[in-house]
Amino acid sequence: MNEPWFPPYYGWIFGVTVGLMGGVMGTLMGIYAPAGKAKKLIFGLYWASLSLSVIFLLLGLVALLAGQPYGVWYGLLLSGCIGCFVLGFNYFTLVNAYRRAEQRKMTAQNL
Repeated sequence: MNEPWFPPYYGWIFGVTVGLMGGVMGTLMGIYAPAGKAKKLIFGLYWASLSLSVIFLLLGLVALLAGQPYGVWYGLLLSGCIGCFVLGFNYFTLVNAYRRAEQRKMTAQNL
């Protein structure tokens, strides 16, 4: 078996990272998306969070296949799976929030 990539008790860091990024993005989305503001910031955070989740997922699979200890691959794989699943489904929510804001803006201009 190979040497562990990092001490197995550090596996929690990946889940916390994805969770904090999701929390920050969700908070900013809840504040700015209904007003149609900060679209580049929100989508930038979205794609950064999704990219990080995919990287964690792939690293977790590589660690599992490489025979790394449970504490190494589990934290990477779990945070990657949850991040990809949650962010993947919330993409449509994000797009629809900005679409509704744009519709409200156009309706207000027509009045």
